[in-house]
Amino acid sequence: MTREEFRALVEEAIDTIPRKFAREVRNLVIVIEDEPPDDLLDQMDIGPDDVLLGLYQGTPLNERGWGYGNQLPDRITLFQNTIEEDCDDDEDEIVVAIGETLIHELGHYFGMSEDEIMEIEERYWRGDPDPEDANDEERRTNNESKKPDEPA
Repeated sequence: MTREEFRALVEEAIDTIPRKFAREVRNLVIVIEDEPPDDLLDQMDIGPDDVLLGLYQGTPLNERGWGYGNQLPDRITLFQNTIEEDCDDDEDEIVVAIGETLIHELGHYFGMSEDEIMEIEERYWRGDPDPEDANDEERRTNNESKKPDEPA
């Protein structure tokens, strides 16, 4: 798969993640690389039987102090070849794997615990909407159904 085709799948996957993530993200870049370098895998103690699909690098929001600013963007790296191999080149599975990886890495960006991230990932796997997204949708639907002269 070409890099452009993979980027298109990343954009498709972004549309599947909870909206609250997209709404709250600031100064973050998503980078695509072929594979994680060996020194990174060694540094993270990732063995030959383990797989690294993505990586968050930056300062989580909950660790930023009052003096935090004027920084380069935080970074999420997606490893294209690793994701493709893990999904046996199945495009639908690749989109799900990208979405799940983005949720996991964005969880680190927000400073969530592994348990909180797993809860969100499990809802994602089941196709359940995020409760906050459901509340936003309900508010939007209620506002659209009101008559123009009714207060929102």
